[in-house]
Amino acid sequence: MSDRISVAKTYKLYVGGKFPRSESGRVYPVTDAKGKFLANAAHASRKDVRDAVVAARKAFPGWSAATAYNRGQVLYRVAEVLEGRRDQFIAEVSASEGLAAKKAESIVDAAIDRWVWYAGWTDKIASVLGSANPVAGPYFSFTVPEPTGVVGVLAPQQSSLLGLVEVLAPVLATGSTAVVVSSAERPLPAITLSEVLATSDVPGRVANILTGRASELGPWLASHGDVNALDPTGAAAEDRVGLAREAANTVKRVLTVPATEPDWTSAPDLTRLRRYLEAKTVWHPLGV
Repeated sequence: MSDRISVAKTYKLYVGGKFPRSESGRVYPVTDAKGKFLANAAHASRKDVRDAVVAARKAFPGWSAATAYNRGQVLYRVAEVLEGRRDQFIAEVSASEGLAAKKAESIVDAAIDRWVWYAGWTDKIASVLGSANPVAGPYFSFTVPEPTGVVGVLAPQQSSLLGLVEVLAPVLATGSTAVVVSSAERPLPAITLSEVLATSDVPGRVANILTGRASELGPWLASHGDVNALDPTGAAAEDRVGLAREAANTVKRVLTVPATEPDWTSAPDLTRLRRYLEAKTVWHPLGV
């Protein structure tokens, strides 16, 4: 009996709650840390970026208007589905990052716990960052945080899951919507995360995940007039000045990120949540 030839997987993009092929028709091979072929991934194009931004913009009014408590419930459901596919994530992180199974297990557990952490902050962040302002006059004055809008995220290149969760979860937790470009060489955990998002309670279009090169897709996100903020974490250090210049043409917020990837296992804080919120101050006259 001859050896069987396995069927190679060709993964698609995640745009608008669906899994389309790249408009360009391009794919590229994904290998493990030792160079062994794992699958083919779609190589997103400029048109795919535009489609993803359109989807994220359509989803923004509904997602930002949802109660913070409801967003927390939705994100917690994502953590539940992540837990159910824990073994698959461990295998993919181990293969993608060249980690021993035990180390990959701790990384996946940290990613699930981190998602729960952000889910828990959805209905607390307004109390922490908002305020009732003292006013010398017959007025109430309140400052409340509001979501920024559509956020373009260049995911970390090295940390294929934990780093991805760290840059995506705070965007969704604050009520913004996202267009994410995954790690180019390690996209499988991001692809599986997109399947988790599609089968959880996250509304279609809220999170859109593209596979491809940050060096190619990043400038199109940075220059797009309907993207309100850009996280350049996954861009090469030498490309970030150009991205900031492109973003300036549309007065886009660009997050300040370290030159090299941080230690994603460090304890989380409110930094990323704060960056995706705008402060709105409201004045209201006192009743007679």
